Amino acid sequence: MTDEERIKKAFAKKNWPEIKTTDSWATFKIMAEFVSGFEKMSRIGPCVSIFGSARTKPDNVYYQLATEIAKKLVNSGFGVITGGGPGIMEAGNKGAFESNGKSVGLGIDLPFEQYINPYVDHDKMINFDYFFVRKVVFMKYSQGFIAMPGGFGTLDELFESLTLIQTHKVARFPVVLVGTEYWGGLIDWIKNVMLEKERNINPDDMFLFKLVDTADDAVNYILDYYAEMSISPNF
Repeated sequence: MTDEERIKKAFAKKNWPEIKTTDSWATFKIMAEFVSGFEKMSRIGPCVSIFGSARTKPDNVYYQLATEIAKKLVNSGFGVITGGGPGIMEAGNKGAFESNGKSVGLGIDLPFEQYINPYVDHDKMINFDYFFVRKVVFMKYSQGFIAMPGGFGTLDELFESLTLIQTHKVARFPVVLVGTEYWGGLIDWIKNVMLEKERNINPDDMFLFKLVDTADDAVNYILDYYAEMSISPNF
């Protein structure tokens, strides 16, 4: 049997009409998640999102750094948005909570590792079933992104934001990467391979983000961005 014949045989076993009918009803659930997210977030005000690994423990230097960054953001007039889970997300919400700031959690239903951390404001917790809906809400209501060390999810959120800014699908906002030791190798690869060797990005794209190592530098970059651009956070 040829590869083409095997593919046709495999697809012939699918009950496509039933699958398509089921998928079409999902649009109503997707719409409901958008409406719920937009309505709740539109009342919260200017916030900065903090991304990072759900596996980071409280004794980790990046957990402590994320907490410090969140406190400084709150003291500068911002609320803090995270994914609402453990690790770096918990650290961000903890810093906001302990500084009496707005502590927002955009959770996602997962079969493992995810739970709502205790530092999210009860009236500012939203749970999602769909990653893409959750990311739209992140992008729409964040005045800046701070990417702490993390895994695939953190990279997904980081590159989603950079892609939307690069393609002018969203208004430009500050993106900060915290931790030269963690992010340095990736940035070198972007510069040496993506930019200089393959020319898959433009030189100006290297200025879509800022690499820092301290809480002061992370927060000051966001504050300086809005001061230099002579605009205010869009709320």
